[in-house]
Amino acid sequence: MRDSDGIELESAIVALSMVGDLSMGQPFDQSRRTARLVQLLAQSCHGVGEHTEVARQVALLRWSGCTANAEGFTRLLGDDVEGRNAMLSQTLGAAGLRALRKSTPLAQVHCEVSGDIAQTLGLSAPVEHGLRHVFEQFDGEGKPVGLRHPEVPEVVYQVLLAGDLEILSRVHGLDAALEWIATKGNRRYPAALAALLTRHAEDWLESLRVPEVTPSQPRENAMKVPLTLVGDVIDLKLPWLAGYSRRSAELVREAARLWGLSEQSGDQAAKAALVHGIGRAAVPNRVWNTAGALLDGDLEQVRLVPYWTSRTCGQIPELSVPGRLAANAYERLDGSGYFRGLEGDALPAEQRLLAAALVWQALRCERPWRPAFTDSDAERLLLDEAAQGRFDPQACQAVIAAARGEIAVAARVNGSPLTDRETQILQRISMGGSNKEVARQLGISPSTVRTHVESVFRKLHCTTRAAATLKALTLGLI
Repeated sequence: MRDSDGIELESAIVALSMVGDLSMGQPFDQSRRTARLVQLLAQSCHGVGEHTEVARQVALLRWSGCTANAEGFTRLLGDDVEGRNAMLSQTLGAAGLRALRKSTPLAQVHCEVSGDIAQTLGLSAPVEHGLRHVFEQFDGEGKPVGLRHPEVPEVVYQVLLAGDLEILSRVHGLDAALEWIATKGNRRYPAALAALLTRHAEDWLESLRVPEVTPSQPRENAMKVPLTLVGDVIDLKLPWLAGYSRRSAELVREAARLWGLSEQSGDQAAKAALVHGIGRAAVPNRVWNTAGALLDGDLEQVRLVPYWTSRTCGQIPELSVPGRLAANAYERLDGSGYFRGLEGDALPAEQRLLAAALVWQALRCERPWRPAFTDSDAERLLLDEAAQGRFDPQACQAVIAAARGEIAVAARVNGSPLTDRETQILQRISMGGSNKEVARQLGISPSTVRTHVESVFRKLHCTTRAAATLKALTLGLI
């Protein structure tokens, strides 16, 4: 990890919490509000201690795996964002409730990825354990493995209760929320714990009206973690975007060097590339998977992506500068971009590079409705856009030159635990390819692909494709 790619652990956790909130159709402070409530609940149970920090971190990261199963919820409910919002607010219709009976594999993906994120961040074993079982219930009807009390970690009950209170009181009012919670005693969580929450619920919710005090500047000697993890988690929302943000970051950093920008400018642009897709989490996958022109309503959702990115990064001091660049990633020199419609001199050199790099990466990546453009075709299209006044020609040339160099040195790191064939197959399944599709592409049998996939899972200590993708990206294997 480059020093410039590091971000404070707490900043990374908060960023991931907001990605999760947007993915679940929630206000982008839902997890932070739940975290404050769960600390009060945990303290009422056992006093002040390390367990309150465990509960806070589990609450912040409990939706961190939801980008990984967004495509699955799209197939299950039709809309991964609004469908999960309805699920949390208890407004899902009968058809949706029936569909949820098939959601156990999706819960498995979510919990495995969330647990792996905690492990990658170096969080404590209780936090990781809580996240791997965050959907379990008192009566054994939870997911993914159906643990029954007392095997369910206590922190899971605490986070589940605090989350139910925050969401249901906001959507239906406090009285209705508490009435519903009471019906779930010794079913969803222990009745005694629900009663404790009920006694304090009004006061605790009132306490949320006082803004939480957060540091305005990065702290010295704070633990640093790779910002690339945040980009990788964002990209898991769409199988065909795996690794997109980190590749864009490397491209724009090299383009900045070739264009003569300072190292600091290149670093900020690279960070912007890693977080530019945060707002993408708020838009349903059905929109992103649509081929051709979007309906006006869907297009308006897409235009709000940089707005949500801006709002999220604005909550995190370390991301304020790259966040401003990321919020302008889709602006164009002629004013035709979004969401602000900036143009000309309002767009600095770093933004011009970032905009060109993202378009280059998009052209060079395969999409469900089209193959990847060749280098020559991507170059022609990008320069044609520049000739029409939408991109800076010099920025485009720098990006093209950087991409040529990147292609020349794209060899993978030595010492990979995977064979070349396993790496080849993992690259394809990470982009959403089925065993049959990969077999057809490589000219081998589906059973051979399955054998290689099982070997990859064994070597990477994973059981789902999403978790294997995230781990491989983190380790630099794909």
